[in-house]
Amino acid sequence: MNNNAAGISIIAFIIAVAASMTYYQFVYTKEANAKPQLPEEVLNPLENVKVSIMEGSSQPSQQKNFEPKEARATLGINNKVIWTNVDTTAHSVTSDTQYTDQINGPFNSIDSIGLILPQKTFEFTFTKDGEYAYHCEPHPWMTGKVVIVKSFV
Repeated sequence: MNNNAAGISIIAFIIAVAASMTYYQFVYTKEANAKPQLPEEVLNPLENVKVSIMEGSSQPSQQKNFEPKEARATLGINNKVIWTNVDTTAHSVTSDTQYTDQINGPFNSIDSIGLILPQKTFEFTFTKDGEYAYHCEPHPWMTGKVVIVKSFV
């Protein structure tokens, strides 16, 4: 009689583990990794904010590197930021905090396009309000910030 109870217990345990693993793999993991549903105007705003990487920025003595140094934008209105490199040297736009956007991934030009070559652009759409400090990886004295605020419309 004890052998039957032990066998039934083992089978019940195996079924419970299999059910748990199935739930984790097909339900929990799928929901945990799902991208959030956001309004179309947040994903594809009609307007954008422009930031210039100024000429001479690769020189430590240059005071104006990113212009404007602090870019402000509103979710759903102009939360896409476009950096244009008007310098003759390649630069990056790299998050100080390794920020990863819930939709668009890492806030780092090196991860998506590499260094921003002269006369080229890098764009990033922020989908969450907050303050996002950044710098240029090859030239760490170059710093800037993007501030995204919620829309009250």
